[in-house]
Amino acid sequence: MHYYIYYKVRSDDLETEQQIRSMQARLGCRSGYYGSLLKRHDDPLTWMEIYENISDTNVFEQHLARAVSEFDVEMFINGDRVTECFTGELTPTSHCRA
Repeated sequence: MHYYIYYKVRSDDLETEQQIRSMQARLGCRSGYYGSLLKRHDDPLTWMEIYENISDTNVFEQHLARAVSEFDVEMFINGDRVTECFTGELTPTSHCRA
């Protein structure tokens, strides 16, 4: 399972980014799943966390909720964190024709 969590931040500043990255680091240490953090190129207030290849979603979601709470992530967010989950291969398929 692959988790894509997107949201709007109140401010695209160093403090917000450090808080989110620290939360992700703690989550990674606890769960073994280290996420990526992306910012939408045409809207720098829209951010996305990506966590790939999660095998035990129940345990991961418990660790995620705990880390989000411990780091007060909600105070840096404007609105809700939206989580979408996908399954499937992440490796690209190459189809070349001469």
